[in-house]
Amino acid sequence: MTAAISAARQGARVTIIDHMDRIGKKILSTGNGKCNYTNQKQGVRYYRGENPAFVLPVFSQFGLKETLSFFRELGIYPKERDGYFYPASGQAASVLEVLRMELKRLSVEIRTKCHLTSVQKTKKGFLLSTTSGNLNADSCIFACGGKSFPKSGSDGSAFPYIEQLGHTFIDVVPALVQMKAKQSFFKSIAGIRADILITLYTKNDCIKERGEVQLTNDGISGIPSFQVSRFAAKALRRKERVFAVLDFMPDLSKEELQQELIRRFFRDDGKTCEEVLIGLFSKKLIPVFLKENQISLHKIAKQVDVMKLEKFASYLKNVKIDILNTKGFESSQVTAGGVSTAELQADTLESKIVPGLFFAGEVIDIDGMCGGYNLQWAWSSGYVAGMNAARR
Repeated sequence: MTAAISAARQGARVTIIDHMDRIGKKILSTGNGKCNYTNQKQGVRYYRGENPAFVLPVFSQFGLKETLSFFRELGIYPKERDGYFYPASGQAASVLEVLRMELKRLSVEIRTKCHLTSVQKTKKGFLLSTTSGNLNADSCIFACGGKSFPKSGSDGSAFPYIEQLGHTFIDVVPALVQMKAKQSFFKSIAGIRADILITLYTKNDCIKERGEVQLTNDGISGIPSFQVSRFAAKALRRKERVFAVLDFMPDLSKEELQQELIRRFFRDDGKTCEEVLIGLFSKKLIPVFLKENQISLHKIAKQVDVMKLEKFASYLKNVKIDILNTKGFESSQVTAGGVSTAELQADTLESKIVPGLFFAGEVIDIDGMCGGYNLQWAWSSGYVAGMNAARR
């Protein structure tokens, strides 16, 4: 939609083709329905792909400042919270509605329930065959998303047409998604949320993220888990071993934790091993931790020796889990991978292979972290692609 608005503002006659019954459905699910549409913090470090720096020429043309101005002009008053920007209405539907109104004002034609059947390069431009008839175009923009949340229409159905035009895809995998682990103890601690430092290990990467992690019946979820999941998914696709180390006491060093355990276990008050850990961890976690370290739940705490507590402290700082898989595209917030950035002009997003062909958003091999970064890339790349497609 942003690409269409940008092109139409340049004076181009624009037609949007969408195989869904309504455009922009995916926006409604963003930010838990509140649409965190951008973030005060920006930079390459918040974006991933084979070449994250690819975003810089685009953001230099349409970045945070331009995004806030663009949406404010359309009617979205920004509400900022800890650097995260939301519409003041608190509704993602507001963002979608103002975009639709602007498309209407610019007389952009919208064809819904319209399926592509072929895209051909011609001497004058492009011939697009659809279930609603043929279209001739001077320029063509693929802003079709990845494969995440396919019910919104982002299902990868346009990928074959892109490949037929000569483009290649970097491995496409789910990102910002729950990870599944091998360990059986997760079934007994499902639903617990805890402040955890995650360190994910693959053959080539060691990535750390800290924050509130949700323990599920088969693995880990929550923002820190989401942030590292794309690296796990990529490595698993390459058949590599992937594991994570969970630090359940990230504010204490191992030595500090060891001293705290010794203090608790050796108080002369007759408490059991379970009772002395109350206040350190969720009550559901304690039996799991004790069992994994072969410490009796009901044993009197002061009967546990110091050497055992040293090992226990080390365990609590280094709970190792084997990552078997991630959940699928239907559960992921975004897709990692996409059209290779090496095949695109970084300043215009035009294909180096097919003149007049442009790309925008998630279909490109760029994915962002949680926090409005994927929407920022969508707005920015869409605006730049639309502007240059119209000029061409």
